[in-house]
Amino acid sequence: MNDCIFCKICNKELSSDIIYEDEYCVCFSDINPQAKTHLLFVPKVHISSISEMEDGHELIVAHLIKIARNVAKDLKLPGYKLHIAVNKEGGQTVFHIHLHLLSHY
Repeated sequence: MNDCIFCKICNKELSSDIIYEDEYCVCFSDINPQAKTHLLFVPKVHISSISEMEDGHELIVAHLIKIARNVAKDLKLPGYKLHIAVNKEGGQTVFHIHLHLLSHY
């Protein structure tokens, strides 16, 4: 996806405050934070929405959740919320699956 902002961040075509990266995903700070800590976990493979997932993609989403847990532990967050918006009607604004981690700590 040439016009996908998250693909551009994953491919280092746009700079971002990358907090974590592995072969499957990147984590960076949200540019419009809704909490003291607001991170995005984005798979490197482009999947536009949960509703567009194919067989095998559930492993990618599970990986995002695991990495979010690990990053929250590293940041010593005592509590946090994980959120995935699905489709425009569900509040999704960037059409590349991403997991929000929000914490008031």
